[in-house]
Amino acid sequence: MRFHSAGEVVAVDAEPAWAGRLVERAAGTPPEGEPGLVPTVWLAIEECRDPFPLRGLRPVTRGAYADGRRVVLHNAGGSGFDLLLVVDDELRVTARYRPGRSIRAANRMLRQRFALLVGQVLVHYPVLWRAGWRGRVPLHAAVLRSAGATPLVAGPAGVGKSTALRDALAAGAVSTSDNLCCADADSCFGLAEPLRTAPATNEHGQRTSHDRVELPFADRVPVLAPDRLVVLERGPVTELSPISSAEAARALVAGTYAAGELRRYWAFAATLALATGRGPAHPPIAEVAAAYAERLPGRRVRVGDGERISVGELCGEEVRS
Repeated sequence: MRFHSAGEVVAVDAEPAWAGRLVERAAGTPPEGEPGLVPTVWLAIEECRDPFPLRGLRPVTRGAYADGRRVVLHNAGGSGFDLLLVVDDELRVTARYRPGRSIRAANRMLRQRFALLVGQVLVHYPVLWRAGWRGRVPLHAAVLRSAGATPLVAGPAGVGKSTALRDALAAGAVSTSDNLCCADADSCFGLAEPLRTAPATNEHGQRTSHDRVELPFADRVPVLAPDRLVVLERGPVTELSPISSAEAARALVAGTYAAGELRRYWAFAATLALATGRGPAHPPIAEVAAAYAERLPGRRVRVGDGERISVGELCGEEVRS
């Protein structure tokens, strides 16, 4: 299994069938092998339950051991998986499921939570960290392209980004991702993930958090360069208005740090940066967000309670602050 995510090429080999199914689910669609892709991130999930050897490794922090090139993480992100990460020009991750009794019981009882954890810890977090070597930072946002407009759509969880995105896709737009991307100064690279949204009538999908369903996202585009920044909000009535660059940057940064999908990422990335000297201990999210907000025309789109917005309202005409 090989696929694009966050500007990286991911190769997956999963010995346990159940783990392979969870990785495919986390990637948003069962990817077919794309010819010519040279992986930068390798993930191997082993059946073996033995602990990774720690000989030659020093303690870095609780549950983490390293020698500068190899890192062992115990119970990464509370998932029950131990990880061995080997850092060269590419990143190689080997995972073994070794939960303690309480973690195993919790994972069995809370299956949706466990599925999300597996996607984060095994797929998304290593890819985001590898992308950080290139100077890219995670953003809780998506970029879509429709009829001459390419907005970077930001806003905190629960304001309706996925619903607006789904409506835009139905109207012929394309997008990099559902709500997570990895950005450098010019472009946003989508994270391979499903579309998570409120279920439509008679629609079936994998149930996930907050009464949403996961739907395949097979037609996403790997990267887009936004030409405007749109901040989504909720309010009593639908309103479209300009937004200052400072407000837009604050919304983009705050929404990223508040995102539940990234809650465990900051400790993951900081631990690996400390252990290997690769990647930033703290991604320059504020700097990247400010650069986009200052360079791109911005608008605020406040969606009224119980209302939906059109693609035209989402993309709109340029409104300069």
